[in-house]
Amino acid sequence: MSEAVSWIREQLLSMGEERYRLFQCKLMPTVDPRRVIGIRTPQLRRFSLVLSRQPQAQEFLRALPHFYYEENNLHGFLIERLGDYRQTVEALHLFLPFVDNWATCDAIHPRVFSKNTSQLLEEVQVWMASQHPYTVRFGIGVLMREYLDEHFSEEYLEWVASVDSEHYYVRMMVAWYFATALAKQYDFALKYLQDHRLPLWVHNKTVQKAVESYRLTDAQKALLRKLRRKE
Repeated sequence: MSEAVSWIREQLLSMGEERYRLFQCKLMPTVDPRRVIGIRTPQLRRFSLVLSRQPQAQEFLRALPHFYYEENNLHGFLIERLGDYRQTVEALHLFLPFVDNWATCDAIHPRVFSKNTSQLLEEVQVWMASQHPYTVRFGIGVLMREYLDEHFSEEYLEWVASVDSEHYYVRMMVAWYFATALAKQYDFALKYLQDHRLPLWVHNKTVQKAVESYRLTDAQKALLRKLRRKE
């Protein structure tokens, strides 16, 4: 471990809170508790802002794999702050194979994506075709955040519906995507439930998440409840 990376780890270890660490561990059953420091996300983001202006940041981004959960989150937050689109994508391709939990995966929201939505679609398809579940989940998450409003196209629903995975956290993301699509593109997304185009578990989880949402009307929720499927 280089001196710079060692210094960064020391800073992170000094920020840990034991009670918060225990709380986080309950939310992330796939992560070894020994790898969790217990740093609150706002504090870690503030540190990433300071670090992003230092030469140690680039050295840290090259120091894969990391050991601690928070080191991975810090890595993601540093990628968010890269100002160049191509540099951001290249950094993600290097990093995503090392992501091993839903929380790190879902926390990464690069700022340059919203200004490069045309180019980004190609990368989204690459990520969604990956054999690595959290890379797939990341790709679906990008499609959910960037392409359900003004950049929406009905074909993107088919991309997500076509994801073939038994991995729990991928299936959860597919359900989350369709529940969000129901809130933003209701008529298009509803067809996928009416026509039973989603796997049974994903279908019912989508309905569950959608009826819990405050963004749908009571009438829409009543219809969705009727669309629940039996085992």
